[in-house]
Amino acid sequence: MTETSPDLLYSDTEDDLRAAVRSLLTARGDVPAALVRAEAGDPYDHELWTSLTAGIGASGLLVPEKLGGQGASHREAAVVLEELGRSVTPAPYLTSSVMATETLLACDGESTESTDVAGLLTALAHGHRVAVLALPLATAPDAPLPVGASTVTGVADAVRADVLLVLNDDGLYAVETASPGVTVEPLTPLDLTRPLATVTVDPGAGIRIADASAAEAAVRRGLLAGAGLLASEQLGIAEWCLEETVRHTRERHQFNRPIGSFQALKHRMAQLWLEVVSARAAARNAADALATGSPDAPLAVAVAQAYCGRVAVHAAEECVQLHGGIGMTWEHSAHLYLKRAKSDEIALGSPGRHKETLAALADLPGPG
Repeated sequence: MTETSPDLLYSDTEDDLRAAVRSLLTARGDVPAALVRAEAGDPYDHELWTSLTAGIGASGLLVPEKLGGQGASHREAAVVLEELGRSVTPAPYLTSSVMATETLLACDGESTESTDVAGLLTALAHGHRVAVLALPLATAPDAPLPVGASTVTGVADAVRADVLLVLNDDGLYAVETASPGVTVEPLTPLDLTRPLATVTVDPGAGIRIADASAAEAAVRRGLLAGAGLLASEQLGIAEWCLEETVRHTRERHQFNRPIGSFQALKHRMAQLWLEVVSARAAARNAADALATGSPDAPLAVAVAQAYCGRVAVHAAEECVQLHGGIGMTWEHSAHLYLKRAKSDEIALGSPGRHKETLAALADLPGPG
């Protein structure tokens, strides 16, 4: 049997999608306005979400066409997340359009007989509703799951969700956030652009959409897709930080010279460029493995998460430091990228956790 090499390049379709998303985010993704909304307690731009979902159709990329989606793949969804990372846009794309959608698809969502699941997938594809997994954002794809827990802390985008996907002892349930017995209490997160909340759901609330035998596998599929495509968001963060740092060091002068001409800074940015290029390869490999259903997808995802999170943090730290004093201010956007990078680094499993996964998959001793 001949193995197919991963395709790490972007197709023309993916480039066109990137151009459309970037144009929208450039026109509407205003960082100062996002800061104002975050300070007011609601960082989401609801009109932007409508344009991204109903206008461009990005929320339905993973949903089959017969259910109202685009019938695309994880590669295209990865491109959207790269652009959302570049603009640190507060949007429930990763949590709803990737993780919840993948989970629902694993619940026989492509069958027209699964009316509850199919109807919810159609609503998600059109951007009419937002669904999130009622799990801590830090949950790794192979970590123990809090089955049957009535209260879950650290659920990302729960304050924006219409539906919670709750894992109980007897299966997976779709629970309306507006239902009696459901409480969503906002927390104060490090990353203001990705709100967290504590979710409490009374036992027995909602509609069961998968039995116990299928529920855990469906949730793990959603977590795996989320972790794999989170690497693309981390790539977008790192790319913006590198580009913004290079731009600033060209324009900022000391001793009548651009500070970017100093050899020490050249070396730091060259090293960062090498890291970003490597992160791009790892993120694209994970997206391609998920898109093709490769049996090596867990390995590709673990590699991407073990590497990309730290690259994003390093790029954001360099961006803050090489901007000097202005990089430390609240008004400059650098701190948003650093906070998103730090939040993403521990989301869906830390780099150390994914290195342990790599060691287990390769049957090697874990990292010391």
